[in-house]
Amino acid sequence: MIFSITPTIVVGLIFWFVVRSLIRADRTERSAYAKIDAEERAKVEAADREAERQAADRRGPDHLDGDRRAATS
Repeated sequence: MIFSITPTIVVGLIFWFVVRSLIRADRTERSAYAKIDAEERAKVEAADREAERQAADRRGPDHLDGDRRAATS
């Protein structure tokens, strides 16, 4: 009796380990991509802020942004 269900149990365990490793690999990959995506977004935002700051510096103090103008009034 035990010899008749042993192959089924072994195949089931192998399947379970394979599926578990696939799920863990997917989770790890998604985490890595999320980290890379966050870093890239931060770089783009920093570049945008720097470009905005340089544009404001070129305009001079007479052309303040609306937010800065409201704060200085």
